Amino acid sequence: MEHLNTDFGGARITGYGVGPVLEKFAGVSRIAVLRGGGLGDLMYALPAVAALKAAYPEASATLLGTPIQAELLSRIDGPVDETVVVPFSEGVRPGAEDEGELKEFFDRMQARKFDLAVQVHGGGRFSNPFLLRLAARHTVGTGTPDAARLERTLPYLYYQHEPLRALEVAGLAGAPPVGLEARIRALPEFRQELTATVDALFPAAFPSAFPSARSGGTVVIHPGATDPRRRWPAERFGAVARKASDDGFRVLVIGDRSEKELAEAVVEHAVGRVAMHTPPHGAPQVGSLAGELGLGELAVLLAECSVVVANDSGPRHLAQALGTPTVGVFWAGNAINAAPLGRGLHRIHLGWATHCPVCGIDITQVGWTAPRCGHDESTVEAVTPESVYEDVLQLTAMNLPLRGR
Repeated sequence: MEHLNTDFGGARITGYGVGPVLEKFAGVSRIAVLRGGGLGDLMYALPAVAALKAAYPEASATLLGTPIQAELLSRIDGPVDETVVVPFSEGVRPGAEDEGELKEFFDRMQARKFDLAVQVHGGGRFSNPFLLRLAARHTVGTGTPDAARLERTLPYLYYQHEPLRALEVAGLAGAPPVGLEARIRALPEFRQELTATVDALFPAAFPSAFPSARSGGTVVIHPGATDPRRRWPAERFGAVARKASDDGFRVLVIGDRSEKELAEAVVEHAVGRVAMHTPPHGAPQVGSLAGELGLGELAVLLAECSVVVANDSGPRHLAQALGTPTVGVFWAGNAINAAPLGRGLHRIHLGWATHCPVCGIDITQVGWTAPRCGHDESTVEAVTPESVYEDVLQLTAMNLPLRGR
């Protein structure tokens, strides 16, 4: 029978948070937290980092993550003290492994003499051996039945809300929650750069440059997602953008460089190809910023806009952490793991597909060992623009206090 019990490592339970809160470790001054991936993955881990910092107030927290996470953390105010980019390593950071680089990395990390290493990076098949090579005095994290055991281990079962999973892991280290979701602050020094970028691209269509949170009036749309099956069709986003523009909102479509074509497709569906190429003074108030923003500018944009409409994606999670209302389009399975907990500021629309429309494979069986067919058809196509835009109107009609920064 598979081992699916929590391993407390002999510690006693002192309380309850998301799960049991165990005895704290003694003498902890250096904490390492392993979480690779993208912006959304980082947002999943931050509540656990905040909990660990509160439980061990004299300790420093080092995130072992990826370049994009390091870049963002250098441009926001959050609970992480330091970020170290991990080298390419199977199951931790995809890419061609270099044994020399890995050895040099672990030599440096072992010299840090971490007191506590925390694994919140998946099921542990690859991430637990990686964590153990840090040679920290204490280790906690998640694990599938075939993963290397840590000192205290939470069983990894795929369908669990990711921030709550990370908080349950933090509880194994004696850290109860101080918040259930990530909370960060955009740095105001990047606002001038954002304003200059918007003014340069849209000198007349956005005459007031960029509004503050109090004045409202700007809808930000992110049509991308790492997994194409999570993407709502561009024409649906375009329909929402068109409705918003018709109602007097400014609409900005965002994305990274790889999403420029997708963002332009949304704009085209919103305003038509001819309007896209009219002179600036005649352009509609819908435009694309895809590939144009650094992460500091992106954080300011998401913090100060009225509402963000997006798939289950990093920018949507980032907007939520900044305190901005969001309307998210989720596949139902992903909503279990990643949807916002509250509905006062956040609304979700669900795609209920359970089988691939092409080959019929059961797509609810997900995780490390589940088969993945080669089809990328959207699982959220059935969501209607009318229902999404209704939530845009409701959220922008709220008399929100100025968000905490």
